Amino acid sequence: MNAMVRQEAHGASLWHAVSRDRRERPALNGDLDVDLAIVGGGFSGLSTALHAAGKGLSVAVLEAEIIAWGATGRNAGFVVPNFAKMDPDGIVAHLGPNRGERLIDFAADSADLVFGLIRRHGIDCDAVQSGWIQPAHSPAALEKVKSRAGQWARRGRPVVTLDRQDVATLTGARGYLGGWMDRSGGVLNPVAYARGLADAAEKAGARIFEQARVTSIDRVADGWALKTPSGSVRAARVLIATNAYGGSLNPLLQRTYFPLKVFQIATAPLPLEIRKRLLPGGQGVGDTRRNLFTFRFDADNRLISGGMHILSAGADRRVPQTIWRRLAARLDLPDVPPLAYSWSGMAAVEPDFLPHLLDLGPGLIAGRACNGRGIAMTTAMGKVLADWAAGTDARELPLPFAPPAPIPFHALLRHAPNMLLGWSMLRDRMDETA
Repeated sequence: MNAMVRQEAHGASLWHAVSRDRRERPALNGDLDVDLAIVGGGFSGLSTALHAAGKGLSVAVLEAEIIAWGATGRNAGFVVPNFAKMDPDGIVAHLGPNRGERLIDFAADSADLVFGLIRRHGIDCDAVQSGWIQPAHSPAALEKVKSRAGQWARRGRPVVTLDRQDVATLTGARGYLGGWMDRSGGVLNPVAYARGLADAAEKAGARIFEQARVTSIDRVADGWALKTPSGSVRAARVLIATNAYGGSLNPLLQRTYFPLKVFQIATAPLPLEIRKRLLPGGQGVGDTRRNLFTFRFDADNRLISGGMHILSAGADRRVPQTIWRRLAARLDLPDVPPLAYSWSGMAAVEPDFLPHLLDLGPGLIAGRACNGRGIAMTTAMGKVLADWAAGTDARELPLPFAPPAPIPFHALLRHAPNMLLGWSMLRDRMDETA
């Protein structure tokens, strides 16, 4: 338990602890003029910086802490090229055929983009593109995932439907009725990946500053002026890429999403005989439960899983133990290795669970694409935002683009995902016994 306590005390994650060779970057001192200023040094900001610098734009990334400090460094490292809730046919019905299919193509290519960047730039981040599996926990869920797999297959994606035995063989977990797999998905070390993106962006010409918290963004005649405690940036265009870590920089943005606190744990490395039974192909797993059950291994055979919590005191101590016990039960581990690390992070959940671009003024945009799919979606978002930075009209991008729409009664509803977890868990049990 000592490692877990140490990680919580420092506010970091397993990935911060095991990722090597962190290179410190300077704070911003003085004044700077650039084509594009990016607030936030996570996946979306770094991917935008890399792709925009590759187009010849001058770029400055302003990170309030260190690279990958927010949700980028606190997730489980799943690379998932699809949507959290809505399937392709539903997206077409929601957005229309043209915009819907463009958004679907955007998501479909996102994992291949991630792993392609890793290969192209030689990023050492324990990346494994062996697939992402979604097992079905109930008969109704099984019918839904069969439909989901069929919709992606009709669009040419490398997906396969799995029966009960397929799931048991691929995952080592019993009790599932079937499922599906997208072979283009995978897993990686998110902190090492983000650091690799930062290195690649700098090689392309971008400038990255740490400990450079933006305190204000103001309209000026030729663009925008951003202030930090020790410097300022003037930029023709600005991207706010902070997701749920924006603080008070733009209070309006805070009212457009639900902040969701998610916990992750990692065990000590598993014995080889148990490791051979679980996920022998190295995939990542996220099932169909509302109280989502996920698991994967890291490069050192630590078993990683996550979960949410019902709002109550002592969650930082109680929830990791609950997740640890659930791992033992779901994976038939009578001697589950001890809990070695636990950490948490904040996700920004959109009401429709889709990625969005928010219009904050001429040349000022915010991007959000997490909803549990952050690594793939935000990397892909960065590529299209570089087109916007180079002059493409945001309305021509494949992502929904509109002014911020505050959620009604947000102050009362902002913790709804956590508060409703108990009801979600009850419905999961009802599904399994139906």
